[in-house]
Amino acid sequence: MTTPTVLFVCVHNAGRSQMAAALLDAHARGAVQVLSAGTAPANEVHPEVLESMRELGIDLAGRQPRVLTTELASAADVVITMGCGDTCPVFPGKRYLDWALDDPKGKSLEEVRVIRDEIDERVRGLLVELGVSSSGE
Repeated sequence: MTTPTVLFVCVHNAGRSQMAAALLDAHARGAVQVLSAGTAPANEVHPEVLESMRELGIDLAGRQPRVLTTELASAADVVITMGCGDTCPVFPGKRYLDWALDDPKGKSLEEVRVIRDEIDERVRGLLVELGVSSSGE
């Protein structure tokens, strides 16, 4: 069985997609290759996102938002978009999921926790769909 590759895409790659990638990576423990990118990447991961993930023991301080490229999309088996609408390109032959989630930028830590926890729930569901056991099981 090959290792599935999941690509998370949002506009700035500084919030939702970073949290999703980090959570999937943590839960999958190497059983899934995880990528993230943005259509118009920010300069850094949002501070409120860094703090909410730090609460779970996940340090995103070294993460750098990156631009979505054809190469990244080509490498993915599953592409999960998060709020980028028509700016997210579609690549034929890929499985697409769109997760409608609020953008955490500028939100309070309490609001970001709600978004983070929703992403975590969806990531755990994705692992089940992929047939990968989660670290929490």
